Amino acid sequence: SREDFQRIPELAINPLGDRIINAFFPEGEDQVNFRGFMRTLAHFRPIDDHEKNKDPNVSEPLNSRNNKLLFAFRLYDLDKDDKISRDELLQVLRMMVGVNISDDQLGSIADRTIQEADQDGDSSISFTEFIKVNFYTSP
Repeated sequence: SREDFQRIPELAINPLGDRIINAFFPEGEDQVNFRGFMRTLAHFRPIDDHEKNKDPNVSEPLNSRNNKLLFAFRLYDLDKDDKISRDELLQVLRMMVGVNISDDQLGSIADRTIQEADQDGDSSISFTEFIKVNFYTSP
């Protein structure tokens, strides 16, 4: 149950703990079955070194780089509209840093992030834009 997850100390102290917990539950549900639990948990497994040589006829594993990025993207996309708006980015930044940074500083970080990632000029970050930013900033 959702309550079981909330009792996990590492999730309780994680600023994004509620967002991570929500990822395990289908919309409107407070229980997760074993299959759903394992499917979400699979996103946290390390990427398989042989992923580049995989059979194109086999579906992409849940712990592929693309699926990991989609999982991370959904943590930021609070309204589930397939875009990360400035307000959503601000909300997640506030969750992560609390009161340690002023609203003006957070706003500046959000503005710069959107400015750097937004390629189509809609003042938000799509999944495609999110992938491109993470591709160039990841090892």
